Amino acid sequence: MSQEEFLKSAQNQFDDALPFVIYRKPNTLVVKGLFQNNDTVYTSENLTENGFVFSPFNSEKKTVLIPFLESVALQSNFIDLKPEEYSNKIELETLPQTKSFHINLVEKAIQAIKSNHLTKVVISREEEFLLKESNPIQLFKRLLSHYKSAFVYCWYHPKIGLWLGATPETLLTVTGNRFTTMALAGTQKYADNLKPVWQPKEKEEQQLVTNFIVDNLNKLVSSLKVLDVETVKAGKLLHLQTKISGTLNSNLKLVVNALHPTPAVCGLPKEKSKKFILENENYNREFYTGFLGEINNKEKTSRNTNRRNVENNVYTSIKTVTNLYVNLRCMQLTDVKAKLYVGGGITKDSVPVDEWEETVNKAQTMKKVLF
Repeated sequence: MSQEEFLKSAQNQFDDALPFVIYRKPNTLVVKGLFQNNDTVYTSENLTENGFVFSPFNSEKKTVLIPFLESVALQSNFIDLKPEEYSNKIELETLPQTKSFHINLVEKAIQAIKSNHLTKVVISREEEFLLKESNPIQLFKRLLSHYKSAFVYCWYHPKIGLWLGATPETLLTVTGNRFTTMALAGTQKYADNLKPVWQPKEKEEQQLVTNFIVDNLNKLVSSLKVLDVETVKAGKLLHLQTKISGTLNSNLKLVVNALHPTPAVCGLPKEKSKKFILENENYNREFYTGFLGEINNKEKTSRNTNRRNVENNVYTSIKTVTNLYVNLRCMQLTDVKAKLYVGGGITKDSVPVDEWEETVNKAQTMKKVLF
């Protein structure tokens, strides 16, 4: 269908207060949509259901599902989307003490690390803006034009909320029993240089994430392969990335549980870092740093060419196609407000003021589409 028809379908679904998700995978032109035909809140217990999942940071909370069987699936090619300058005026509503609170929290985290309670912890915050005008479908279109190498989405459920994002991080991709994932950590501004100098703090942070993923997957996978660290660009930021792949020996739920939340969004040790975050950040992350994406378990029927075994002439196998992403660079919208979520990994070498500046830089990724 045409781009205009696709966007109109999304707008009508939103106006009718019915759940939907529209999204585009990195470096592609195809934008997909799932438009649920009722306002029921479906959930996924074991990640075996087919559909689009939206899961919170706190893995003890339920994963929301937009099921394929209860939805209309549409798609369209989006071409010639060029970044433009926008002029929506917004007013900063961040309280004056936000900066000092964040810096103090980073200092507290560093102290916990130096006391050997933690190895690394990710500290985040939210920024709230008043919007004079906000149309989520138009904001989604802007995200598409600005962040072609990211997973871009707009997710809505009338009983839960409205979220948009452009995340650079893959949690897990599975085709059949083959999987790929990534360790993504370390951040600096892009300055027309894809071969920047990385400081020991960023290198250590990246290695911690890589080690965690490898250690936690070792018992669940085979043929594990870890590629060299590389620098990748996401908007106006650079990150360190390590790609990891292999063959699954366990079900999807066990593998996702082993990864989520990763040290890139939580810390090490995982449970202690998660506890520190929930007790000290002073706000609810909700779906920020959770994961989202499509799960598609396809049944494939084939014929056995061995004629001597007539009884087993037909067999059915399951081919899993899964694409899950970490929910970074995202915002939550209400009728008049937008909440942006940003954070950074803290290690023993972190400098509190620098960590604050890193969150400021990351916030620009989403602010760009609001102005």
